[in-house]
Amino acid sequence: MNFPIRGSLHRHGEGCRTVPLAGHVGFDSLPDQLVNKSVSQGFCFNILCVGETGLGKSTLMDTLFNTKFEGEPATHTQPGVQLRSNTYDLQESNVGLKLTIVSTVGFGDQINKEDSYKPIVEFIDAQFEAYLQEELKIRRVLHAYHDSRIHACLYFIAPTGHSLKSLDLVTMKKLDSKVNIIPIIAKSDAISKSELTKFKIKITSELVSNGVQIYQFPTDDESVAEINGTMNAHLPFAVIGSTEELKIGNKMMKARQYPWGTVQVENEAHCDFVKLREMLIRVNMEDLREQTHSRHYELYRRCKLEEMGFQDTDPDSKPFSLQETYEAKRNEFLGELQKKEEEMRQMFVQRVKEKEAELKEAEKELHEKFDRLKKLHQDEKKKLEDKKKSLDDEVNAFKQRKTAAELLQSQGSQAGGSQTLKRDKEKKN
Repeated sequence: MNFPIRGSLHRHGEGCRTVPLAGHVGFDSLPDQLVNKSVSQGFCFNILCVGETGLGKSTLMDTLFNTKFEGEPATHTQPGVQLRSNTYDLQESNVGLKLTIVSTVGFGDQINKEDSYKPIVEFIDAQFEAYLQEELKIRRVLHAYHDSRIHACLYFIAPTGHSLKSLDLVTMKKLDSKVNIIPIIAKSDAISKSELTKFKIKITSELVSNGVQIYQFPTDDESVAEINGTMNAHLPFAVIGSTEELKIGNKMMKARQYPWGTVQVENEAHCDFVKLREMLIRVNMEDLREQTHSRHYELYRRCKLEEMGFQDTDPDSKPFSLQETYEAKRNEFLGELQKKEEEMRQMFVQRVKEKEAELKEAEKELHEKFDRLKKLHQDEKKKLEDKKKSLDDEVNAFKQRKTAAELLQSQGSQAGGSQTLKRDKEKKN
């Protein structure tokens, strides 16, 4: 049933009509409701600091958030790259921020730097995987889940003044599809201003020629389009960090004291620290969080689900059905399982047959060997019997000869005795 609607109507997209209100309703307070809810829940922001040991990563973090984060100094003797994560609860006015700073300990310290980027990529993917597993749970608690996904990657470039190192190019290329990269030139007071300008141009040229996608400050919002467009032209930022405060004029300011003069951290004529702080924290922090979720995490999630066989449409270009896809994958898995089981059964039968054939062949060889040994034994036995018979014949012949000899000897002795008696009688007579 269609109910008449008062007021003028016009199309605002397919299936959508604009209706003027006759009075105040109250949903214009929705932005205030969102602000109040967000403030009560608090915010989280995760920064990944990538760079060689000794480029001032910890000092810059302390300077950015105007505090002293506890941490152990890293050495140059690490056998590999290790990621160290520390989480802090910060409070400014009535806004709470759960800040996580992840540092790459030992990055660039090894002789073989070929796989230095792998622990960083694995760490970023691990945070994506943890969030994905939380999303896929039956009972999800995303509102209370601590989001550990990296929102911004500050890539520290050594102030060489020449060009990017191969390690920097390879690492940024591997990370640009997984995190928002903001390149910065660390300890920029180590080179002159003219060299710094040329160095920035060289870095930008090399990033473009090697296809490295760095984070661009958004210009689609009119309120920040002008400042973000201007700041995009200043990338990479040349920064200096210092927690030491010196009295300059009548004010205490963060600065670095050198024999030749003083470098003021928050003086835009000296470095780009203020620009970095404005862009990273005060203007684009929420966009960095949003880009992490809508771009980098969605890319990881899509690739992961596609690996599992899920698609937006079926082969007939019909809408995706999770239940049907699950059943199809389950049937496919069961089919593959049955196929593998049949293959294993056939392999088992084949191996049993092969083993039986081997045993039969071995049995046949044993029988043949037994027959050969039996025949050899019989031949040996026959030879021994023939030899025994020959020996028996010799023994019998010897016995016969012995008997004959004894008989002749006895006859001879008897004849000799009779002759002796006869001679004795003759003598007596």
